[in-house]
Amino acid sequence: MNRRRGTGPKSNYITLDGYRTLQREVDHLWRVERPKVTREVADAAAHGDRSENAEYIYGKKRLREIDRRLEHLAKRLDALRVVERPASADGTIRFGAWVELEDEDGSIAVYRIVGPDESDASRGLISIDSPLAKALLGKREDDEVEVRRPKGDITFTVVAVRYE
Repeated sequence: MNRRRGTGPKSNYITLDGYRTLQREVDHLWRVERPKVTREVADAAAHGDRSENAEYIYGKKRLREIDRRLEHLAKRLDALRVVERPASADGTIRFGAWVELEDEDGSIAVYRIVGPDESDASRGLISIDSPLAKALLGKREDDEVEVRRPKGDITFTVVAVRYE
């Protein structure tokens, strides 16, 4: 098991959109990137001495990166469990929910709870494994939630919960 910081067991949940995005990445790598890089490596190899051929060396390295990514994606796609609909529509925060939060200063932020393979904080997509998502799960509108952060605890009020 990989013990580097930030790695470790991940939840195997993913939204349907996230699953489709990973499938599109696999398709792009197989149909576009890998054939393109393979052609570039073959062209570079045709130019002679491979040991001093930067294009050849870089191309081979890029092929290894693509193959590693394809292997990783194949394993993850097999392990993932697509969650298409929330478990209930009772206003409780669950996987896949869009949650509008207000902090102590009155600032509003909107997050969606997604799987770790699709999280992207810059787009408001937070991993179900994150401290914020863990604190939000099971809460409802008007509930307060306290989240521990390295720079200090913060309290949020749940303003809205929706599922799209």
